[in-house]
Amino acid sequence: MKKALVIIDVQNIYFSGKMRVSYPPGSLTNILKAMDHAAVAGIPIIVVQHVSSSMALFKRGSEEWKLHPEVARRKHDLLIEKTMPGSFTGTELESWLKTGGVGTIVIAGYMTQMCCDTTARHAVHLGFAVEFLSDATGTPCCF
Repeated sequence: MKKALVIIDVQNIYFSGKMRVSYPPGSLTNILKAMDHAAVAGIPIIVVQHVSSSMALFKRGSEEWKLHPEVARRKHDLLIEKTMPGSFTGTELESWLKTGGVGTIVIAGYMTQMCCDTTARHAVHLGFAVEFLSDATGTPCCF
């Protein structure tokens, strides 16, 4: 079954100090390694970017909204903007994956407990198999 790597919301907001991702340590390094591996292996890479007209932190064009520079400079096959936690809601992700014969999505990125989780659950409901890169996802942590 063909796979695709889905990189969710690796945006500057999570490195700005306003909503710093701190768990697990090294998640960005692992996300970048996953992207590099997928590029070499010919696995399609989808980068997802959250945008909001009501939340200043994710306002299109703001510094916080921009993709992390290391993610932005890497190869990707599709860039999707989303306005909801799930990467499928109101986007072309499902049709793009199905047109490409993808049956399994591999999830990496940020807000493990919200955006990554919502995307994974929605993917299963749509008939996709899901793999979760637990050391290449991250969330703010308070301990």
